[in-house]
Amino acid sequence: MAKFELKLPKMGESVAEATITNWLKEVGDTIEADEPVLEIATDKVDSEVPSEVEGKLIEKLFEADDVVQVGQTIAIIETEGDIPAGNDDEELDLDLDDSEEEGEYAKEVAESVETAKETAGNKDFSDASRFYSPLVKNIAKEEGIDLDELEEVEGTGKDGRVTKDDILAYVENREKGTSAPQASKKATKASADTGKMAEAKASAETVIPSGEDEIIEMSRMGKMISHHMVQSAQTSAHVQSFIEVDVTNIWNWRNKHKNDFQKKEGEKLTFTPIFMEAVAKAIRDFPLINISVDGDKIIKKKNINLGMAAALPDGNLIVPVIRNADQLNLVGLAKKVNNLANRARQNKLKPDDIQGGTYTVTNVGTFGSIMGTPIINQPQVAILALGAIRKVPAVIETPEGDFIGIRYKMFLSHSYDHRVVNGALGGQFVQRVAQYLEGFDKDREI
Repeated sequence: MAKFELKLPKMGESVAEATITNWLKEVGDTIEADEPVLEIATDKVDSEVPSEVEGKLIEKLFEADDVVQVGQTIAIIETEGDIPAGNDDEELDLDLDDSEEEGEYAKEVAESVETAKETAGNKDFSDASRFYSPLVKNIAKEEGIDLDELEEVEGTGKDGRVTKDDILAYVENREKGTSAPQASKKATKASADTGKMAEAKASAETVIPSGEDEIIEMSRMGKMISHHMVQSAQTSAHVQSFIEVDVTNIWNWRNKHKNDFQKKEGEKLTFTPIFMEAVAKAIRDFPLINISVDGDKIIKKKNINLGMAAALPDGNLIVPVIRNADQLNLVGLAKKVNNLANRARQNKLKPDDIQGGTYTVTNVGTFGSIMGTPIINQPQVAILALGAIRKVPAVIETPEGDFIGIRYKMFLSHSYDHRVVNGALGGQFVQRVAQYLEGFDKDREI
């Protein structure tokens, strides 16, 4: 018999740890190869961890709600097959007649469990009044810093955020028995602002439910979305521009080609890839909409990675990313849009699928809204909302004169960060998107 160490797999460059949310298998259960063993959650997305081997689960090194580092062993699976290449540990023969080898293995497992528990810690930072990165929380756990103490650490990052250097400096000064160094004036002001917001939160009127009210616990992702939305509203100076677009040519062209497109490509032709194509073109024309802000610096993104808001099975929204969208033709965009949307509905998105976005598009018209004022998806600086397409009477200009006709129209709502995107740029960008949509070639071939 051989022992296989199931490790937390790498889930993207910026993901260093994950929280175990649910064990799908218990000790003693039989596991098939590629069968999910447990569910995990990162600050990006929820996912499952499958087994690479067929066998029996004999040891769980972590429990639900424990935090695990990428590469850490989370379970031991007993298997009769070969250990896959790439597993760090050699096959261990646990012949019951060989008590010495069995004892050594038991010792290794015990040490692994102890190390895992020390790393995971039992501290809970879910009630924190400000955001802490997974790296900062992990350092705090390893150094025995609880939430109350962590809240006292002054941050020099954006909006008073505690950075890696801040927590390491605090730990160093704490070990020396000295107080933490004073932060810069900018950080102090940000920290003071954070404190004021915390006071306002604490002084808010307490909601007291009656006996007839139903109390519903927010989901983990719901809490994350809530935090990110509030953080974005506090970070960016949101301004909106609206424009109405005539998409009659697009409506008629899609109706004419959608059946042939599905037969030829095996994919549904929705409006989304057509809109994404127009947005990508407009970003190439106005590259300063494709930026992020880092303190007093502007980071101009080289790639155009479009995020598209998609609904999860529980009703929450997630934003998978179409990488290098400007380099894809309409067929490529349609395949990518459908693939990401389907995997979002099946809750099968991976952390890499939702990272690296530089501009986001959300379709508020899905449920009939004619326009919306979306919140910017940080660290981006703008987001476009697509309203419902409506059949409306409109004035049509012709060489022979004006007349009233039936047209298909929609509103585009553009939210942008007024710290770095002024009204001219924000308005010109959404106007250019409208021009590309209204100028759509109705004789275009697929």
